Amino acid sequence: MVYNESEMLAIQVKILIAGGFGVGKTTFVGSTSEIEPLNTEELITAASMGIDNLSRTVDKSTTTVAFDFGRLTIPQHNIVLYLFGTPGQERFWFMWDELSAGALGAIVLADTRRLQESFAAIDFFENRGIRFLVAVNVFDDAFPYEPDEVRAALELDSQVPIVLCDARDRRSAMSVLRTLIQYLLAAASAYSA
Repeated sequence: MVYNESEMLAIQVKILIAGGFGVGKTTFVGSTSEIEPLNTEELITAASMGIDNLSRTVDKSTTTVAFDFGRLTIPQHNIVLYLFGTPGQERFWFMWDELSAGALGAIVLADTRRLQESFAAIDFFENRGIRFLVAVNVFDDAFPYEPDEVRAALELDSQVPIVLCDARDRRSAMSVLRTLIQYLLAAASAYSA
């Protein structure tokens, strides 16, 4: 990877995007990245049958087998975000430990049609002390729950931000990243005070 001088002087922040299988992690990274995102998408094969729950993702033909990577520069704050999307299937969770090394924060993408799949990512970040927010990816056929209803269902601390988003929409996904950065900055300010 080639870096220009301004990128080397910028504050570099590693952010993880995690969540269940087919929740929109690859889409989120792709919609926010200023570079062509790197992804490790492979075709879903018959080997997935009975292992991966494809019932809510019937049109899904590929899956992330390692990680997604994107970059976003915020020039007015001299920050470069490095976005790493984790694989969603349980058999690839071993990658999460490696990917989380050095991460400053995380986004847990959630699908209210299968909210229980969010618990693994929430537990992962809570156990490692990595600050995160929950971004409910609003699917067209999902019931529109309010953030407080999602908070109660996930049994989240009141400090954890919950936002609604459309991972396909750049502005919506960028708003999630902005909320995460504000949350991380506020937490850092409170810690240093």
